[in-house]
Amino acid sequence: MKRQWFLWVFLMAFIVFRYSNQGSATKESSKNSTKSTKVEQLITIANDYKGVPYGAGGTTRKGMDCSGLVNTSFKKIGVQLPRSSSAMSTKGTTIDLEEVKVGDLLFFDISRLEGGINHVGLVTAVVNNEVFFIHSTTSQGVIVSSMNETYWKKEFVKAKRVL
Repeated sequence: MKRQWFLWVFLMAFIVFRYSNQGSATKESSKNSTKSTKVEQLITIANDYKGVPYGAGGTTRKGMDCSGLVNTSFKKIGVQLPRSSSAMSTKGTTIDLEEVKVGDLLFFDISRLEGGINHVGLVTAVVNNEVFFIHSTTSQGVIVSSMNETYWKKEFVKAKRVL
C-alpha cells in the first residue's frame, strides 16, 4: 500500500512539474517570437527607406537624416526613441561590437562634426562576423554600409540593444 501511494505521489509530482515547466517554455518561446517579429518588422521598415535622400532633421521620404531614419523606423513598430543620435545613445544596454545582432544600434562620433556622438545606424545583418547597418549619409542618403569599412571602424563609439 505504501508503495502504491509513493508511486501515485511521484506520478502527480512529475505531471505537475512537467506541465508547469512547459508553460514557462511556451511563454518564453512566445516572448522570443514576438521580439523576433518586431525586429523583422523593424528591418523591413528601415530597408524600405533605402535610396531616400539625406535631409537634415528629416523623417519622411522627401529627406531623412540618420536619427530620423532610426526614430521613424522604431516608431512604426511602437517603440519610442529620442530624436537625436546623442540622446538615443543613452537608451538600452551597451554591448560589444562582436555581440551585435540584427536590430541593434551603432553609434559614431564623426570626427569632422562636433559634439561627441553624432551619427547612428541600425544593424540589418551580421554575416560571417561582418556587421551591416542602414543609415543616412549626407552624400548618399539612406544606404547600407559595413563595419568592415575603415571609415566606420575609425568613427565607431558604441553599440546598444534597445529591443
